[in-house]
Amino acid sequence: MMMMVRKSKGLGERHQKILEFIESYQREYQHPPSIREIGEHCKISSTSVVNYYLDQLEKEGLLERDRKISRGMRLVGNNNPLGDLLRVPVLGVIQAGEPILVPDEAGFTPEDSVEIATSLMPSKEKGKDLFALKVQGESMIDAMVNDGDIVILKPVQDARNGEMVAVWLNERSETTLKYYYKEKDGYRLQPANPQFKPILIKKNESLQIKGKVVMVIRKVDRYN
Repeated sequence: MMMMVRKSKGLGERHQKILEFIESYQREYQHPPSIREIGEHCKISSTSVVNYYLDQLEKEGLLERDRKISRGMRLVGNNNPLGDLLRVPVLGVIQAGEPILVPDEAGFTPEDSVEIATSLMPSKEKGKDLFALKVQGESMIDAMVNDGDIVILKPVQDARNGEMVAVWLNERSETTLKYYYKEKDGYRLQPANPQFKPILIKKNESLQIKGKVVMVIRKVDRYN
């Protein structure tokens, strides 16, 4: 694959290798690599040395960094293979398995965020009201949603049958990520894993849909 990273005077071979790695990683995984992953790929054992090179790339105007968030970097201009990026706050954890306790919504503060290329988002889902949740559990693995993945959601209060949603079960003080089905006697929250049973909700039980999944970001342990 031909790299599109432009060269700049004053940059050495290692700077160029880091730029090319960031570009190829973003192209494959749709988000930037971590400092550790950059070090492993470029054979730099010290994260402080990686930071040194990233600082130089930032001074050259080839990279933008946000040190307050994980993977807080983006290539600038023609260097960015994904175009404009949308930052989405990660508000907490959602269980894809047995339901877990409902988080305190009033206490939600974005501890982290992810950047997504707008070119990769569904055309109708590019608004700035999106939010993200980190997945725990394996009940949705047949839907290609694995433990550690991040789901991007659009805030909604209703859903169509078969849509994957984040659901708050107030009377049970639980929350879960499942396929949603409205049935005659109530609701069925269907897992995508035969080892898990559906959750059946009676009509008189409180069920709140907080968002529907519009995109999944895969967990990546390392660059291959």
